[in-house]
Amino acid sequence: MAGLVPYLIWAVIIVSGLSLLAIGIFGVRSLIQGKVDPLTIVLTMVPIALLGILGLVLGDWAHAAMLAFLISLALTSLVLLLSGLKGLFGF
Repeated sequence: MAGLVPYLIWAVIIVSGLSLLAIGIFGVRSLIQGKVDPLTIVLTMVPIALLGILGLVLGDWAHAAMLAFLISLALTSLVLLLSGLKGLFGF
């Protein structure tokens, strides 16, 4: 059973990579066809860019991934709070 673990890890990495590639291709296709707002694509890329910047600056990709997740979570919470306040006060 222990001999299967490296192969299964590689299978998960390959499937995840192919999934990310498909998401990117279909995202670009939807953007070209005008089905999606460009701002949506940019906002979706913020966590990925944050991960890349933190990974390069820190040099420790695991630590950078955790920080990127926490920063993205905080930014999302802030935006949801501001959106709720906007709706509450009718701006």
